[in-house]
Amino acid sequence: LREPGLNLRVVQLFRDPRAVHNSRLKARQALLRESVQVLRSRHRAESRSPARHQQQHLLLPPGLLGGGRAPQPQHRAEFFLGGALEVICQAWLRDLLLARRAPGWLRRRYTQLRYEDLVREPRAELRRLLRFAGLTVPPALEDFVLNMTRGAAYSSDRPFLISARDAREAVHAWRERLSRQQVRQVEAACGEAMSILAY
Repeated sequence: LREPGLNLRVVQLFRDPRAVHNSRLKARQALLRESVQVLRSRHRAESRSPARHQQQHLLLPPGLLGGGRAPQPQHRAEFFLGGALEVICQAWLRDLLLARRAPGWLRRRYTQLRYEDLVREPRAELRRLLRFAGLTVPPALEDFVLNMTRGAAYSSDRPFLISARDAREAVHAWRERLSRQQVRQVEAACGEAMSILAY
């Protein structure tokens, strides 16, 4: 970041963790291996730091990473996905706190973008991001971002399909699909980051 020849800028994209959890559950099979790797990385870090090992794992049942009873096979994927989301939220929180305490030179090279803001105001957010990067906004790029977020379709069953869709529907889809218990678990695990991000 300090290298003058690079002129590096960092844009960190965030999304409501409840929506992230909903998307991850829809794509559970595709993300299962990734979720296990995320959990293993946390387990290794906790093994090196006993104080962190005492942390409560809100989205994981006892026994998933050792000790206690293992979850039933039909629930295992959801537990892995939920546990991975908890790790992701902890990383977000570290990033957000670092950005708050960062010196001015770092804050000038870092910005945050909420998915929901991009979906609601695609042109304004695109202009803001390109201005931050010192780039101009070609009209074709504005048309592209509007098309990709305001398309006619919404393919919620195919989360990795990149196509023009009405992304505004995805913003609150979690409200119809997650149970109250799932929402409470995500909010408990991700509450601090959600508060800073105004979710």
